[in-house]
Amino acid sequence: MTAPLIAQPLTAADFAPYGDVLAVDGSPDRMINAGLCGRFHDRARLEFLDGRAGISLFDAEARHLPYSLDLMERHPMGSQAFIPLDGVPMLLCVATDEAGRPARPCAFLSQPGQGVNLLRNVWHGVLAPIGRAGRYAVIDRIGPGDNLEEFHFDQPLTVEGPRP
Repeated sequence: MTAPLIAQPLTAADFAPYGDVLAVDGSPDRMINAGLCGRFHDRARLEFLDGRAGISLFDAEARHLPYSLDLMERHPMGSQAFIPLDGVPMLLCVATDEAGRPARPCAFLSQPGQGVNLLRNVWHGVLAPIGRAGRYAVIDRIGPGDNLEEFHFDQPLTVEGPRP
């Protein structure tokens, strides 16, 4: 049996090979609206080979830890950003690519208010709000062509929560 993946807290540095953490933290890049609004500018590396950026809304059922990771997917034609509307944390399972298959999977657990942008062609698990259902604004590529590849594991991986 394979050792379980342990979900780590989501940090920008650790997640950088897979995408961007979207959060309002630190000082804003600039103040706008007569000084009443902080703008945290250009926080995601959005990339689309063609088509256009679209905004969709997702309403996802709750998942729980330990979690059984049996499917990963990737989007070869565009990045995909998930912005929580309810503050529900997400389990983010990501992997590098090795010969067209996910390799060296790892897991992150977001904090309330953190969103992510998954880079184009990054293997990732499906949207998994932890503990309760969650709604998300999703920014991704809209256009012709097949922008989804799926990989089903022969043996699901178990993902556990952070260790104390």
